[in-house]
Amino acid sequence: MQRSVFIKLCVMMFLEFFIWGAWLPSSFGFFGDGALGFNEWQRFGLNIAFPVSAIIAMFFGNQFVDRNFSAEKFLALSHFIGGLAMLGFGALAWKTFQGNGNASGNYWIYFACMAVHCFFFVPTISVTNAIAFANIKDPQKDFGPVRLWGTIGWIAASWPFIFILADWAKIPAFGSVDFVKWLGAALGTSLSGTALNQGKSWAFITAGIASILLAAFSLTLPHTPPKPATDEKHSLAWLEAMRLLKHPFLLVLFFVTFIDATVHDGFFYFAFTYLEKVGVPSNWIQPAMSVGQLAEIGTMAFLGLVLKNLGWRWTMILGILGHTVRFGVWAFVPNPYCAVAVNILHGICYAFFFATLYILVDEVFPKDARTSAQGLFNFLILGLGPIAARYLWPAIEKVYTADKVVDYRTLLLYPAGAGLLAAILLLLFFHPPKGKLEHATGDE
Repeated sequence: MQRSVFIKLCVMMFLEFFIWGAWLPSSFGFFGDGALGFNEWQRFGLNIAFPVSAIIAMFFGNQFVDRNFSAEKFLALSHFIGGLAMLGFGALAWKTFQGNGNASGNYWIYFACMAVHCFFFVPTISVTNAIAFANIKDPQKDFGPVRLWGTIGWIAASWPFIFILADWAKIPAFGSVDFVKWLGAALGTSLSGTALNQGKSWAFITAGIASILLAAFSLTLPHTPPKPATDEKHSLAWLEAMRLLKHPFLLVLFFVTFIDATVHDGFFYFAFTYLEKVGVPSNWIQPAMSVGQLAEIGTMAFLGLVLKNLGWRWTMILGILGHTVRFGVWAFVPNPYCAVAVNILHGICYAFFFATLYILVDEVFPKDARTSAQGLFNFLILGLGPIAARYLWPAIEKVYTADKVVDYRTLLLYPAGAGLLAAILLLLFFHPPKGKLEHATGDE
């Protein structure tokens, strides 16, 4: 792979996840009381836009790229439209908090902006993977070093807002106190009220600006043309991708991916309240969770070596067991230091399963359904899994909550057990053929 192509792919991944990382962390709590003030169903509508878009993308956006539109031009158009929508969302929020702070009368404008952004952004996650795989020589070796720049982009977008949203008038001058004490004050002394909410609106504006930048940059990416179907039987790329689920090892992988996506989303659901419960100061929770993202960079860099030595099945099993171990430690060792340290497994959970899955999908599925194949599994990772998690984990949590006290020791065994079940299913039933699998496409 030419160095210039490698750099372009890295920048593409950086900006792709910078966009997502800029607005998503700031959205937690931003839609409800104390900020925009939307009711429960209005918040549900805004929060469900992303996973629903992942489901829609499997049938429309990804199909369009595979059959009708070059990937880099689709990326440019999608990010331009999605970026304008997110700019609109952020600008409207900024204006709301500049005025009386009442957003309820403009809910449908907010919803339209979020829905349009998600509708155009979500397919680009599969498209960026497809562009990367189309332009790298050895996916097992080269995808990790390219994809890790997405993680760096996420961190680069989210961390600065910890300091941007700090109330610097209440923080000691740098150098006037011990560094750890200063950093703790900087992380924990946040703006409040209208000032905080207006500051958060810049996260959405930043995401919109980054999206438009990526739209322009996409036009410099290597040309990745569509591959029109050779006959009517394969005209629907998403249907061609789904046909491959007739192979037992892929059907097992599809089901296991659903379990893993549900467990993975459960980590984000449980993390904030659990870490605070075991004694992690609230101002350090966000940095504590970022330990996993930092570890993800390292595991992405060595993913090719791991795949070469362990193969598909054992690499994925280790990725899923990372969830089991993490939730197990949380359940049986409710210690703040252990709870934070075990987050290093997040890198293994993501790289060894999800990133490995993307590489395997690229090798197994026919090249003329490359984007739809990625979208088929993103349907689970970004769509159905998170939707299931947002119903399942709160329902189980209610069962183990009495007088507002949660029995985390028992509760956390459920996601740990689900991860173990998924690992056992892979061990027993997941046996992918060796080498290139184009012959397994079922194009008879």
